[in-house]
Amino acid sequence: MSTDLVARILIREVRPADDGAIGELLVEAFITQYSKKLPEVVYSEERKAFLRDVASRRKECTLLVAELDGEVVGTVALYPPGSPGSESWLPRTADLRALATSVRFHGQGLAQPLLAETEVLARRWGVDAITLHVRRGATGVARMYERRGYQRTPSGDIDRPEVYLEAFVLPLK
Repeated sequence: MSTDLVARILIREVRPADDGAIGELLVEAFITQYSKKLPEVVYSEERKAFLRDVASRRKECTLLVAELDGEVVGTVALYPPGSPGSESWLPRTADLRALATSVRFHGQGLAQPLLAETEVLARRWGVDAITLHVRRGATGVARMYERRGYQRTPSGDIDRPEVYLEAFVLPLK
């Protein structure tokens, strides 16, 4: 990402007025990303509706947005330990979910300031680690997390009929 672009990015907590933009960003980003890398992945209308239901997730987690010149161009969710929406399999861990950036900015490093802010938030919460899951086959996404220090942890994998999710942990202590 260019230095000029980084200087213009504002990372902040979501506001209710952001819900629509975040929902559409999530749908567009996930559909576009998977159609390129994993064309066999099809997003159902039910899954799209879940992604668009930002208001419900705001009750369970902290949602952050990356804003550029007043436009929401990225988002991520961090669930505290014990939250109903968390998929963490370890105690005292935050669970990172739904990281996405605007398709216009894919590959420009926009995810990095969002991830950095989740790490600051998790440390403020006093948790031991951040956990997350990556769809099997999304190797580029997995590599991005590994470059930040996340470690592949098969004991936390989730095997669902519709998807296999590989687990990762970022130790904070």
